[in-house]
Amino acid sequence: MPGDPKNQVQSAAKVFAVLRAFDAETPELTISEVAGRAGLDRGTTFRLINTLKTLGYLAAVPRSRRFRLTLKCLELGYTALARGDLKTHARPLLQALVPEIADAGSLGMLEGPDVVYVERVQAELGMPNLDRRIGSRTKAYAAALGHAILAYLPREQQRAILESSERVKLSEKTIVELDALLERLALARERGYAIADGENAYGLRTVAAPVLDPAGDPVAGVSLTIRAERMELEPFATIAVPEVVRLAQELSQAVHLSFGAVAQPSRQRNIA
Repeated sequence: MPGDPKNQVQSAAKVFAVLRAFDAETPELTISEVAGRAGLDRGTTFRLINTLKTLGYLAAVPRSRRFRLTLKCLELGYTALARGDLKTHARPLLQALVPEIADAGSLGMLEGPDVVYVERVQAELGMPNLDRRIGSRTKAYAAALGHAILAYLPREQQRAILESSERVKLSEKTIVELDALLERLALARERGYAIADGENAYGLRTVAAPVLDPAGDPVAGVSLTIRAERMELEPFATIAVPEVVRLAQELSQAVHLSFGAVAQPSRQRNIA
């Protein structure tokens, strides 16, 4: 276990080791099986299981010597996850990366051909004409954030969304041709993230990744943006891609663990 052992309560660690012994493949376990999985002796495991049973987190399986987790275990994580929507959970994660990794971090959701910014953490970008406030929009075809979300939609839906938008060059790097955009989305899907280098706004570099529901459908996207003069694209991508992918996966896990509850408020455009 990481950290100073003197600052850790080993009995608490053993409790969670017992709880983690249960999984979807083996939802019912005997005391000996739990002990083996948790790396504990049988006597300690016996006492911990009976304590957790008394507290309501474990239940005995009728007519067997096995135990199972109860629904009360959901309280350990669900209450914290469900108390806020996706943007509430995204904000501290973005704040941890701005300005150390990037100059701005965003959470966006697709609405028609647009990406709507539902959360934004920003340092100084030096571009006063760039509107990226919460509630503002940008065209999905030209933004890494849009590409990250569109990449996980069916091909025909991608095409329909792109065709519904007037595609104009926002800079000399903006891709507007439909086939080229579809190829870019396929690459983003293959990689698991999207990259833009001055395509949506000249002088800005962005990496983005999708937030997926348990079915693998995109509910949102997260992005990290940096001023071009601060860092070249390759070193920025080397640093920022793992971070944005990790952030997206953490939010995807929150959606999964809360049975979709954290995504629902944002889907209803609760972006004020």
